[in-house]
Amino acid sequence: MTFENDTNERIRVYELNPSNSPLVFEGRATDLTFIWNTGERLDLTVDKVLYRLARNQIIFLTEFHHIDSVELESARMVRFNQPFYCIINHDNEVGSKGFLFFGASGIPIISIDEAMLWEFDISWQLFEAEMQRTEILKKDMLQSMLKRMLILSARILRKSTDFHKLEKGQSDLIREFNYLVERHFTEHHDVAFYASQLNKSPKTISNVFSVVSSRGPQHIIHDRIMMHARRQIGYTNLSIKEIAYELGYEDIHSFSRFFKKKEGISPLQYREKFLANTTSEGKIATTSGIYA
Repeated sequence: MTFENDTNERIRVYELNPSNSPLVFEGRATDLTFIWNTGERLDLTVDKVLYRLARNQIIFLTEFHHIDSVELESARMVRFNQPFYCIINHDNEVGSKGFLFFGASGIPIISIDEAMLWEFDISWQLFEAEMQRTEILKKDMLQSMLKRMLILSARILRKSTDFHKLEKGQSDLIREFNYLVERHFTEHHDVAFYASQLNKSPKTISNVFSVVSSRGPQHIIHDRIMMHARRQIGYTNLSIKEIAYELGYEDIHSFSRFFKKKEGISPLQYREKFLANTTSEGKIATTSGIYA
């Protein structure tokens, strides 16, 4: 089911099964997606990493994630574009910027427990009912349903990680840091830049991160650079020199040293290995959350 108007505001709501599962590959520019596994297991390979979801787990993706393959029994998918609902402009409403979406810390996955399941089921039923209506204010109603599901998801992610230990200002600081890294990682590689944008000291940011993760802010920046580097090396025909320049490195040698230190092999060796491997041989990711 799809809602789309003449101003390119679009949201799509699907009940997925093996026959229509290729719908997950039809993402467009500015699309945000979340997929709720309702079957026994769902295998989703994103940028050559296999995410294995159990029943009632939800994964959150942006346009920057490349879906390679999917195997599922049944699932529910919501895909909306930013003209329909911009989570950046409306962050005060749902608190998902740099958390559910556009976070530099990895792909978030949440688990819906029995106590929360009925709330998600009700939200989904309301979604489907509203999609079939033609009354005025349909977009507003759909936005309300979407916001409800995002708020419920953000609550679960907070409780399932150490985010609940933080005061609101501290959690907002981490979310803003993650979002800034997502925007500027190709230009700025040091914590100092992001600290200055947030009017905080690098030490303050590091201290806040230490509460929720063993990975500090510098690791977040480096991980985001590596995520992009792996994708460009594997999915494009750009030369290693071009990729290095795209990522803000003045020379290929600096980039190659950085990449080898993180990956254990050179960029060229990684490209050869990537092309040789099949999707089914991908690494299996954890599903315990982005701050595990």
